[in-house]
Amino acid sequence: MEDPDGWLEGGRKKKHDDRFLKGVLTGILCSLVVAASAVWGIYFLLSAGNGGRLKEAGQTQNAYGKIDEKLEMLKGMVDRLFLYEADEEAMAEGIYKGFIAGLGDPYTVYYTEEEYKEMMESSDGEYVGIGVQISQSESTNVITVIRVFRGSGAEEAGMQAGDMLYKVDGEDITGEDINNVVAKIRGTAGTAVHIEVYRDSVKDYVEMDVERRDVSMDTVEWKMLEDGMGYLQITEFDGVTYEQFVTALEDLKAQGMKGMILDLRDNPGGRLDQVVEVADDFLTEGVIVSTKDKNGLGSTYEADEELRFEGPVVILTNGNSASASEVLAGALKDYDKATLVGTTTFGKGIVQSIYPLDDGTAVKITISDYYTPDGTNIHGTGIEPDVAVEKETGGDPEQDNQLDRAKEVLAGELR
Repeated sequence: MEDPDGWLEGGRKKKHDDRFLKGVLTGILCSLVVAASAVWGIYFLLSAGNGGRLKEAGQTQNAYGKIDEKLEMLKGMVDRLFLYEADEEAMAEGIYKGFIAGLGDPYTVYYTEEEYKEMMESSDGEYVGIGVQISQSESTNVITVIRVFRGSGAEEAGMQAGDMLYKVDGEDITGEDINNVVAKIRGTAGTAVHIEVYRDSVKDYVEMDVERRDVSMDTVEWKMLEDGMGYLQITEFDGVTYEQFVTALEDLKAQGMKGMILDLRDNPGGRLDQVVEVADDFLTEGVIVSTKDKNGLGSTYEADEELRFEGPVVILTNGNSASASEVLAGALKDYDKATLVGTTTFGKGIVQSIYPLDDGTAVKITISDYYTPDGTNIHGTGIEPDVAVEKETGGDPEQDNQLDRAKEVLAGELR
């Protein structure tokens, strides 16, 4: 396939090549585009219109001329009146952040050099951190811990799934972009970060010092269930996920798995290359996902003939199944390769592209919609399950009524 924007190295190829080396998903579906320079990148942002051209060159120049004048006026006021010494570099970063934030899109963000570096490291699945998986609500911007890794500093400090992040090292992070919060939490191995969370189970705030450690994320967990049913959970799609998925799949097959329960609940998304590889192992042909930008251009990702598993599949979803996990659920549902059990998915059907600038900073911009194989864009609506099952709370925490229903559905398909 032709890739008019240069985001891919050609079309669909065999597994384990580098065709998606520039494509990354960092919890929200993204592809990576290398900008020529910071100056050109900023010019593009300012002048983007139909085909990247200025709609009204004179008016636009006049508008940005007024911005320059106002900034000069504000700088003069700071120089004359501000009590403390001004950090001009921090002020400049604030201007860039505010400019992008003015678009009103929570997924379009400016990253400082440090923020960008931390974000790219995290997409590989190996990093220094406290060892948690977090998710941000689109409606409230509240950041919630949805998983605590075994043996992590967070587990040792007593952090729990469901904790809502409130402060990091004394700084209120309410409403901040999730990637910026991650950058604040990350740091040098062996150091500690002071975190305050709100814990709904006790209706109070809890403070803790959490040690940063080397973390290699286990994004796939699996086990055999009864009657030839295998259980495989993918918690997010990072650089290590597909390799871990293959290991899990082959182990389950060796143990006699005839049907699979694929758990995508609370999976916030991740890297595009990884989810496409996983989806391809269930399909022999056809479109997995496609994208379209404001000019009607986009990319198409297709399955090849190689098939790793052809038994019946039941996918568990909930309202925190987002982005890349919706790509997988949507593809298998559209081809009738899986039955979805649980609740409607999050509904994130847009793509962000990360543009690195030559000063080490970057801009993430929403640049296209994505579509499931039957041409559906699920943004704002999500994917409805075939078998709706609300999660029961309270009682025995070991009981999982959604998983129990998935077993019933799969058992019926195996008969």
